[in-house]
Amino acid sequence: MDDADMDDAFNAFSKASKGKARQTEEDLLNDGLPWVEKYRPVTLDDVVSHKDVTTTIEQFIQKNRLPHLLFYGPPGTGKTSTIIAVARRLYGDSYKKQILELNASDDRGIDVVRDQIKGFAETRGVFAKGFKLIILDEADMMTQAAQAALRRVIEQYTRNVRFCIICNYVNKITPAIQSRCTRFRFSPLPMIEVEKRIQTVIDSEGVKVTEDGKQALLKLSKGDMRRALNVLQACHAAYAVTDEEAVYTCTGNPHPKDIDKVVTSMMSEEFGTCYQMINSLKTDRGLALQDLIAGAYENIQELELPAPSRVYLLDQLALIEHRLSTGGSEKIQLTALIACFKNAVELASRN
Repeated sequence: MDDADMDDAFNAFSKASKGKARQTEEDLLNDGLPWVEKYRPVTLDDVVSHKDVTTTIEQFIQKNRLPHLLFYGPPGTGKTSTIIAVARRLYGDSYKKQILELNASDDRGIDVVRDQIKGFAETRGVFAKGFKLIILDEADMMTQAAQAALRRVIEQYTRNVRFCIICNYVNKITPAIQSRCTRFRFSPLPMIEVEKRIQTVIDSEGVKVTEDGKQALLKLSKGDMRRALNVLQACHAAYAVTDEEAVYTCTGNPHPKDIDKVVTSMMSEEFGTCYQMINSLKTDRGLALQDLIAGAYENIQELELPAPSRVYLLDQLALIEHRLSTGGSEKIQLTALIACFKNAVELASRN
């Protein structure tokens, strides 16, 4: 082998080593990421469910007619992931240079609209063609004055930028802004779609999950993919095997068996005995009365009660929950909870 061949071989080995080192570095960075970020969708096709939304946006992009967007719906349903996937689709890997992402719950005043948003909207890239993208996350936290200023900025700089406004409650966005955007509702994800993505993560990360553990995870997620992944990662870190007990212990939610025990006691046992049992259960398991009320609400749906008793119970649960949210005493509200179940049983016996 002559010197030229040796140089070529050395260069090839050097490139391969650098490539491998870079790949290893990327793997280490990914391993340290929360699973919510590690498994965040990259393309519009990766977005779980919401095919009607992604298909419509894809048509807008292909025809170069992307309007201002308004995404609304419960947390963890893919709103931010969808717009980041849109940005990647529009600008490629250098998408971060073409977007301004603000969390309106932190930067919620009129100064942000006047300074950051207006400043970004006024400028155009020297070599970039088309429009830039401004993403306003949690925009329902913006003040009314900021939203009024934003309305004018949206109107004025449509040639340069497109806005994507993301919120949980659309009724907190002023009608003037809503009318300037194309609205898309992101509903809670179907359980089957959450299960598919969870199974992908379980297989990829080698998580040991029992069937009852997976069902508990899906039940607690309530269509929120972010919550499901966070709970799964926490359980995997804390326990060798993720079963039903591990999921409920890790999240601090009351176990369904405990809820059944509490409801049965409130329906049948004497007041003092019932109060002592629930109090000791709360202390032993570290449960909040708010969680017990939420569990009791789901349990009531399965009880065989006359309509007047069921209506009375639901009304009283709502009232107790409201009192707790406004700073009511847990001890007093616990006695009120037991009392309303006793009254419901008495009402049922009359019917």
